[in-house]
Amino acid sequence: MSEHDQRRTPTSGRARKRAIRAQAARAGVAYSVAARQIESVGLRPGEILSTYGRTIYPIGFDPYRQLLVDRRERRSLEERVADLRRAAALPDGRARHLVERFPPGRGRPGSGVGPLYHGADREELLALLYVVVAVESPGLLPEVGDLAWIAELGEETALDMACADVDREVRRLLDREPVLLWPAVEGALAAAERSADWRIRHSAVRQEAFLRATRTPRVGPDGEPYVPELSVSGVRQILDALLVVADDGHAPGTRVRLLDGSSEVRAGTIVGARWGRSGPPEGYLVWLDGAGASTPARADELVVLAGQESVAR
Repeated sequence: MSEHDQRRTPTSGRARKRAIRAQAARAGVAYSVAARQIESVGLRPGEILSTYGRTIYPIGFDPYRQLLVDRRERRSLEERVADLRRAAALPDGRARHLVERFPPGRGRPGSGVGPLYHGADREELLALLYVVVAVESPGLLPEVGDLAWIAELGEETALDMACADVDREVRRLLDREPVLLWPAVEGALAAAERSADWRIRHSAVRQEAFLRATRTPRVGPDGEPYVPELSVSGVRQILDALLVVADDGHAPGTRVRLLDGSSEVRAGTIVGARWGRSGPPEGYLVWLDGAGASTPARADELVVLAGQESVAR
């Protein structure tokens, strides 16, 4: 055997180094950190700890949603600019933009996860929440002229950055207990109807009528009266996916496995995120396959399965 052959790294060693380099690139960490990650949690090829990386449009199990996402990625510059002009118009325009940007889908068959990003009244509810933030925290709203200028660039993420504070505050509203949220919504709508900003005033009138209609009892197929539920879960998931764009993290629909010390692989689907004042998610709500409800998990307790992002960014 030649001296060159004696120095040659074994195939298993070369494969391990490639895996570490790939993990370092995906997570944006040093080689030594990536090596410890792989060693400590047994990361498999293509997997990543959920404390790193970003998944905006997970590869899902709804072909129609994937078609809409792919079609949107192929828009021309003129189409992108037209869409961003609308998205820059708070509150109604941005609400419609977000509903179209994150279309409804479904979880993996057999996982127990039902509809995601779902609900017929998502646009109205989103617009209503933006009105509430405009009243409670008017200083968070970007300048109209700034948004209009950014929209002409046709860069969606630039507009997201400009709206990051107001978007996060809208998401924080949905963390309030319902007994506190809805009285605040009613008070904000009443105040918004007297706003000097005609867009806020006009939207408040519309959303007040929407809220009143949703609270009017209806008669169900069984002849019993009921009050329809608002699409709070779907709107929350839209905002979770939106915040991931600027702050990293993994959107609802992302497939993960739970690190709980068990030898059994416990796979599941992210159905929600827990946000702090700033930065990526502090934790997630995960629907483990076959479970009857979601389970809270810290970000460092989850591994994102390989091949989750369906759109290159």
